[in-house]
Amino acid sequence: MIRPYTQADKTAVLQLLQANTPAFFDPSEEADFVHYLTNELEDYFVIEQDHRLLGCGGINYLIADKTARISWDMLHPEVQGKGWGAKLVQHRLNHIKTKPEITTVVVRTSQLAYQFYQKCGFVLQEVTKDYWAKGFDLYQMVLTADT
Repeated sequence: MIRPYTQADKTAVLQLLQANTPAFFDPSEEADFVHYLTNELEDYFVIEQDHRLLGCGGINYLIADKTARISWDMLHPEVQGKGWGAKLVQHRLNHIKTKPEITTVVVRTSQLAYQFYQKCGFVLQEVTKDYWAKGFDLYQMVLTADT
C-alpha cells in the first residue's frame, strides 16, 4: 500500500536511508534528509506492507517553473528490483497529473540510480561530478512528454 508519509514514519524512513548508505547515498546526506523531512516536505509517500515500511519518495513543486521534482526515493535493499520503485514513481506521477499547473517533471539522482529513471521515461539532461558528495554525481533528468 502506498500512503502519505506521517511524522510517525520518520524513524523508519531514516532507517531506509541508512540501509541504502553507502550503496546509494553518502553518509553526509543523512543530515540533508532530516532537513528535508523537517523543512522542505511537500508531498511525501511511503510504501507499507504488513506494518513495515518498504520504501519512500516525495514530490516538491517549483510552481514558478511549472515543475514537479521527484525527490528522496529509496527502497529497502531486500525489495529493490521487485517493481516497488516503479509503482512508487507511477503513484507520484498520477498525483502530479491532478495538478494542472505542473507541466514538467524532473528528478535529480546519481549515477547509481539514473538507469532506473530512464526505464521510467526520464531523459538525462546534465551531469555534475561530485555534486551530492565525493563519488556521488548529480544526474539531472526530465520526464519525456509521451510517458
